[in-house]
Order: sequence, then structure tokens, then C-alpha cells
Amino acid sequence: MPALGGWENFYVIVGSSAGALIGLQFVVLTLISEIPLAGDVTRASGAFATPTIVHFGAVLLLSAVISAPWDGITAVAILWGAMGLIGMTYVLIVARRMRLQTVYAPQFEDRLFHLLLPFAAYATLAGAAYAARSNVSGALFGVGTAALLLLFVGIHNAWDAVTYHVYVRKQGQRRAERGR
Repeated sequence: MPALGGWENFYVIVGSSAGALIGLQFVVLTLISEIPLAGDVTRASGAFATPTIVHFGAVLLLSAVISAPWDGITAVAILWGAMGLIGMTYVLIVARRMRLQTVYAPQFEDRLFHLLLPFAAYATLAGAAYAARSNVSGALFGVGTAALLLLFVGIHNAWDAVTYHVYVRKQGQRRAERGR
């Protein structure tokens, strides 16, 4: 499809970045797993760690979908719409997980980067699917915006998780060891 042709380099860059960051996230999670954890870790990881992988995976999937040799925009738009609706539903699930976990008290920044921005990205994706019927060029910019937003949200959340575990949890562990 000619309309998608101009987006090849964008999605090669964004998709390969998402793929590399998924791998890096698994390495970081493996290293963090060496830190002794207590409390409701399963719920906390479902609220804070798993969504990062899901968002990176969504960007990777979007990049693959856009890069496929489609004959028309209809099938692509249906996939965008499905991803957008599934993503918005997933963010609502994450909100519930965030509320139920007891390990960490979420701050505004957590709600912004784990709920509001991802929801906006997935809603933009769903909106782009609808707009593709009448404005393919605008829809492609919407999809690109959603992909970049999810990529940057994932980068922020991965960094936030690492700094939390290294600086907050590790320091708490050291204080507890000194208190013995």
C-alpha cells in the first residue's frame, strides 16, 4: 500500500527498539529477582512490571502489522481497532491491580505513566482505526503517535522500576541488615 510506504523506516526503528527493550526488561527483571522481596509481590508486578512488557509488545506488534504488505487499509484498521480496545481494557485491569496491591502506594506519576498515558495511547489507536476509513494519512499519524507514546511510557516505567528496586528497596534491605 503506497500510504504505508513512507512509514517503513519509522516502524523499523520503533519496532526494533521495542524488541530490544523487551529483552532488556527481561534481563533487568532477572537481576532484580536477586533482591529479596516481601509482601504482595505478585499483584505489584501485575500492576507495575507486566504492563511494561505488554506495552513494548504492543509497539512491536504494531510495527509488524504496519510493515506487512497489505492490499488495503481495512484489515489493518481492524487490527488497530482491536489492539486499541484490548489495550484500553488491559489498562483498566492494570488500574484494578494497582488499587489491590499492597506493596507500594502509587503516586500521581504512577497513575500518569501506568494508566492515563497508556489509556490515551490505546484510545488514539482505536480512534485511528475509525479515522482510517476517511483519512488514511491522519490515521497513520495517530498510530505512530500511539506507538511512540507506548514506547516512551515503557521506557519510563522500566527505568522507574529499576530505580525503585535499586535505590528504595535495596536501601531498606541494607538498613534492616544493619539493625540486626
